[in-house]
Amino acid sequence: MAQRQTPTGPSQRQQRVAELIRHAIAEVLQRGDIQDAVLNAHVITVPEVRMSPDLKLATAYVMPLGGLNEAPVIAALERNKKALRQEVARRVNLKFAPDLRFLRDETFDEADRIDALLRTDKVRRDLESPAPDTDPDAA
Repeated sequence: MAQRQTPTGPSQRQQRVAELIRHAIAEVLQRGDIQDAVLNAHVITVPEVRMSPDLKLATAYVMPLGGLNEAPVIAALERNKKALRQEVARRVNLKFAPDLRFLRDETFDEADRIDALLRTDKVRRDLESPAPDTDPDAA
């Protein structure tokens, strides 16, 4: 029997497991438990992890501090995926250890894009123009 997909987003269980896995990955990277020169040379943030509905695939969104050397860091994470999965399995008590997938976190780019839009002349002009009098008793 096929499961229904809910349009409201991930379930509470998916969110809870994703947060546990996010903490486990961040702890492994922070402590330097994975012996890799690229990973040990960078401070890596893991702002979000998303789980598949069956909890067998975890997509971790990562970004090196400052946004420098993104491609080598993600390649190093992919190279060490097996060791990271083993460490996550030790730290998080699940029936199955999820497969890990690493993607670049694009929320910083989106925030920069929104900031640039807010700094445009058109938006600045709208913010500086006086608001029309909306008092119904004034007429």
